[in-house]
Amino acid sequence: MLLVLVGAEIMPLLYWLTLAMCSIIIDNLIGNYAILTGRFSKMSESSIKSSITKEDEKLLAVLQHNARASISDLARQLNVSRSTVQTRLQKLELSGVIKGYTVEYGDAYLATLVAAHVSIKVRQKLTARTNIELKQIPQVAALYAISGEYDLIAIVQAQNTEQLSHILDDIGNLEGVERTTSSVILETKFKR
Repeated sequence: MLLVLVGAEIMPLLYWLTLAMCSIIIDNLIGNYAILTGRFSKMSESSIKSSITKEDEKLLAVLQHNARASISDLARQLNVSRSTVQTRLQKLELSGVIKGYTVEYGDAYLATLVAAHVSIKVRQKLTARTNIELKQIPQVAALYAISGEYDLIAIVQAQNTEQLSHILDDIGNLEGVERTTSSVILETKFKR
């Protein structure tokens, strides 16, 4: 048996290893308690930014490349334990850093779609209602509030020009929409 000299007492090495393991377990329990009780769920933007560690940033980078990576694969790539990855993912999800995991269309499929940027002028008292109605149109892939003459820009993706025309009519006919201007995307030069 290996022994370690501490002051005037002799303590077995096993004692120190057990103490270290207990410390790690307690840290994990405290972290899990914070996650389960929602301590991270009501964080402001500034506290979210300050709570993201370098290890979290590495995890996010790997997930951006492949959101379907297994916990084991993530742990192996980041050189950490699976429980560490699970705890970090829970923290990032509950704090709102990770909202979800989505499908990104492949280039071949995107090439078959007709996409357009639709600038939308909204009646100010109906902005919230218009946003909700636009969210209900599945072909509206994204909606941005902007400055300038128009209030919003919608990214619309349709199967063909006929469907795009119907969607543009639907958007123009919404009660809160004053007018629209559309620009069909001919080619994507690059996307990051």
